Amino acid sequence: MPAQPLDVYRAPVDAAWIDYNGHMNVAYYMLMFDRATDVLFDRLGLGAAYRQRTNHTLFVLEAHITYEREVKEGDMLRIATQLIDADAKRLHLFHTMYHEAEGYRAATNELLTLHVDLAGPTARSFAAAERAAVDAMLDEHCRLKRPARLGRVIGIRRPSSAAPSPLPPAGEG
Repeated sequence: MPAQPLDVYRAPVDAAWIDYNGHMNVAYYMLMFDRATDVLFDRLGLGAAYRQRTNHTLFVLEAHITYEREVKEGDMLRIATQLIDADAKRLHLFHTMYHEAEGYRAATNELLTLHVDLAGPTARSFAAAERAAVDAMLDEHCRLKRPARLGRVIGIRRPSSAAPSPLPPAGEG
């Protein structure tokens, strides 16, 4: 069987998440991605039970979201998750949100997380058992095609001949 991203999180768009434009508010995209992240952490043995047992957890260091198509109240969404990279203390992961019925990609989320001992708090290497689980998933996911939106940089794209207009110094204009 070929390697596949994790495809284990599905949830509908709640009515309370709809903004005045009639679609899901940006904050709730992050909530959905966060819930999918929890599923990944549980799969790796690094979820809530791990935190209770060890007083270690994962903190998000950086997050990037792209919004591609709107979703509306009641739409069922599914999130596929791919572990992109890992080292002794960090996980780099990528989520893709799909509209379940229509199949279109609605959004993506790229995260960099850090393993932390809450007693410090301080960054801490994964223990051998947890590292083995991470390595096993990473080995499988490294065989997957890298997501096209991976590593995006935020900015305004212009032709090379069109430079941005300089902003006035602070306090002017």
